[in-house]
Amino acid sequence: MERKLIDMNKYARKAHFDYFLSLENPHVGVTADVDVTELVTFCKEGGYSFYLTFMHAAALAANRIPEFRQRISGNGIVEYDECGTSHTESVGDGTYCYCTLYHHMSFREYIQYAEAQRKACRERNSIEEDDDAEGLYFVSSLPWLHYSAVIQPTAGRKDSNPRITWGKYQKDHAGRLMMPVTVLCHHALVDGLHLSRFYANLDKEIYAIIEQSDN
Repeated sequence: MERKLIDMNKYARKAHFDYFLSLENPHVGVTADVDVTELVTFCKEGGYSFYLTFMHAAALAANRIPEFRQRISGNGIVEYDECGTSHTESVGDGTYCYCTLYHHMSFREYIQYAEAQRKACRERNSIEEDDDAEGLYFVSSLPWLHYSAVIQPTAGRKDSNPRITWGKYQKDHAGRLMMPVTVLCHHALVDGLHLSRFYANLDKEIYAIIEQSDN
């Protein structure tokens, strides 16, 4: 991962950055239901992990938004060219470990790599990050619950790693499989416009994975 320093003298949101950085609770988040009907079918028919597959779509969706790749550094901003994911992996005793993945590859390459990484991380069983944590998205799930909101922990006012969480999918009145997806970001970097772009990108990336694998 490479990163560049943002020139704050040319940064359009400088006033917004300063304001939200001064707040005690500067994070902004939203939960929205995402249609995963076709993706669930795709994973079941292909024998793919839905967890790893959806994570790939979410990471690609986030990486298409520069503001999601930005982090607060001192009193300024750095922007990564790519951000990986640090996700929770169950180790079978009610606890979990952390596993880092990168997503700059085709789905077929990714899914083999991701399965190997999750196996290695489970064997290592550590909550220490595998890489420089600043440039990562923090990913977790609540597969037991279809929720309408979730509160995610942060390490303080300057913690600017986006959090992406999802819950249990279930059928709606039309029989579609809908899954709650939550995104939490630092408001000094991300506004509602950027959050909405993430969900629009997510829909596109889900179908891109399916179409890519069909070709």
